[in-house]
Amino acid sequence: MKISKLKDIENSSVSHNAAIKKKVIIKNGEIPNITYFSAATFPPGEIAYSHIHQDMTEVFFIQSGMAEMVIDGQTIALGPGTCITVEPNEQHELRNVGTTDLDIMYFGVITK
Repeated sequence: MKISKLKDIENSSVSHNAAIKKKVIIKNGEIPNITYFSAATFPPGEIAYSHIHQDMTEVFFIQSGMAEMVIDGQTIALGPGTCITVEPNEQHELRNVGTTDLDIMYFGVITK
């Protein structure tokens, strides 16, 4: 059993943009096929820049704030309570398009 509390987890930076902070709740290797489970905060205007994962599906849940995700050139508006799944090899970028912090929870699953 593992119990985690967000308040006890240190912030780290998102690899796609150091201005975006995350708390890794479940780290790679702790659960088979899960690469991570994290909570992240995007300040207004910040972007997790466009990238691709060849062997991983990512799932994003918008807790608060307003986001846009661009997947293979298609822009999708995302508000609180929205969940979106990005499949392997889909180029994606997540943006905070609101005037307040964008708070998300997200995880990755290996799909090899």
